Amino acid sequence: MVDKPLVLMTHDLPADWIGNSLDEYQIILGDNTQRGIDNKLKRYLPEASGIICLLDDPISSEIINQAPLLKVVSNMAVGTDNINVKSCTSLGIPVGHTPGVLTDGTADLTIALLLSVSRRLAAANQDARDGKWLSWEPTGWLGRDLKDATVGIIGLGKIGSAVAERLKPFGCKLIFNNRSPLPDQETNLNARQVDLDELLTTSNFICLHVPLTQETIGLIGKEEFEKMKPTTIMINTARGPVVTTDALIEALQNNQILAAGLDVTDPEPLPPDHPLYQLPNCFITPHIGSATANTRRVMAGIAIRNLKAGIQGKPLPYCVNPEVYNIF
Repeated sequence: MVDKPLVLMTHDLPADWIGNSLDEYQIILGDNTQRGIDNKLKRYLPEASGIICLLDDPISSEIINQAPLLKVVSNMAVGTDNINVKSCTSLGIPVGHTPGVLTDGTADLTIALLLSVSRRLAAANQDARDGKWLSWEPTGWLGRDLKDATVGIIGLGKIGSAVAERLKPFGCKLIFNNRSPLPDQETNLNARQVDLDELLTTSNFICLHVPLTQETIGLIGKEEFEKMKPTTIMINTARGPVVTTDALIEALQNNQILAAGLDVTDPEPLPPDHPLYQLPNCFITPHIGSATANTRRVMAGIAIRNLKAGIQGKPLPYCVNPEVYNIF
């Protein structure tokens, strides 16, 4: 009898997402309350053929080097900055991810955050619950209009474009900044491509949709906040380190900008006593951009397909380092 390949899963997934797709493997589950390869999983690294991990599970070169039989690392996320892809590549280990499926969910959440923050829904809801809704007040819970407002989108990839499409019916003036020219999108979205300085100084709303790379870490910092209007609302559904946290806190405290809506933070998750939670003009959700039942189910399916292909020695359907197939 041939032993089943051993697969380490950092977190359990619902049975109806998986079905019988992993029956041919021996699955070792990690602790759902821990990040990364916990102490239980570390014991099995020498025997592991595959790893399924999540976006905040660190998969370091040290972890990879403890798994001499490892054939694939499958990340249930689009980004793979939690994985030392370079180390995997040097060892011929393909790394899988789940692109494309997050677009609609993240774009929807961006609009939800934008509306929630601009109309001060969190404060209005809490005040109503606290008995502060005593009458209709002419100046109570005043928000900002989207119609005729200038919305600046930084990063017009799939998600940024989907956000722009959703904003068109609101009657906004759309501008965007992107690392490469996109003349077709200017026409398709009725949007104008501008440099970053113009976007920062003219936008009433700013939405961030760039990937996390060495070039985008700290993209929005002290200097950038100083260029924004005091009425600007910034939404970040990209990655936390794209914004310098200390600079964001200072901008919100000093009213350099009006408010922020964050689905991603740095650090992540935020500890309960973090200063951002103390700011009434900061609305935070716990990285739920892809948190719809359908999206997460599809993500799990892609992650499993990547895993199985890697263990079988076949090209991954969605591989971030396809050069591994040409190394040896």
